[in-house]
Amino acid sequence: MAFKKVLIVMSDASSFPLYNVGAEGKEIQQPSGYFLMELAKPLSALLEEGYEITFTSPEGKEPTPDPLSLSLAAFAGNWYERKRETDLIERMKRENGFSRPKKFSKISDEELKSYSGVFIPGGHAPLTDLGDNPELGRILRHFHAEHKPTAAICHGPYALLSTKYAGDKDFAYKGYKITSWSDAEEKFMETVVFRGEVPKVESALKEEGAEMVEGVSTAMGSITVDRELVTADNPMGADALGKKFIEMLKA
Repeated sequence: MAFKKVLIVMSDASSFPLYNVGAEGKEIQQPSGYFLMELAKPLSALLEEGYEITFTSPEGKEPTPDPLSLSLAAFAGNWYERKRETDLIERMKRENGFSRPKKFSKISDEELKSYSGVFIPGGHAPLTDLGDNPELGRILRHFHAEHKPTAAICHGPYALLSTKYAGDKDFAYKGYKITSWSDAEEKFMETVVFRGEVPKVESALKEEGAEMVEGVSTAMGSITVDRELVTADNPMGADALGKKFIEMLKA
């Protein structure tokens, strides 16, 4: 019988670097974290299908939600949906160790064999501590080498860059079709919200040899599947990503 265990990779960061801010061109730390619906929608689907969830992060700190993702505007005014998702996170804190994720370094190669898939939610936090983490690179290389379903959304695909810091130090997803938060979307956020420059996920992955599929140029909420990897552009793709990820886990 196949394992029904999924690893969810979280960031420890509660901010990310914002460059060239103001007339002086300062660098500041912009508050951030995981984007609530990008975590909650796939997580809810996994739990409904009976998957056992383990949360993991670089140092095991309690994950911080991105303040923007908690606003009613993020839910198009749907108070009930926001409450459902915040309640889910509170349940995970009580029942599933969400406040104390397992450190990457504490997950042995032997333990990795027991997981059937891995999921990386978005929010800007992954820009801070996931893209260059050697332990995460080791973890993701396991799922890549074993062709186990790997899902990432929005800024989550930035974590795939960590594979350059483990094993043979090559980017494991070179030549893969990948969708992430696009440079165009980030530039909009830079201009309208942040008033500073943000590291670009799409460009960073493309520079390492990924074949980027821009989500904003396709159907809203679209996903991209290439071999064991399924990715999505933004929160609009969270439901479709969760559904496809589960299909891949069951295959």
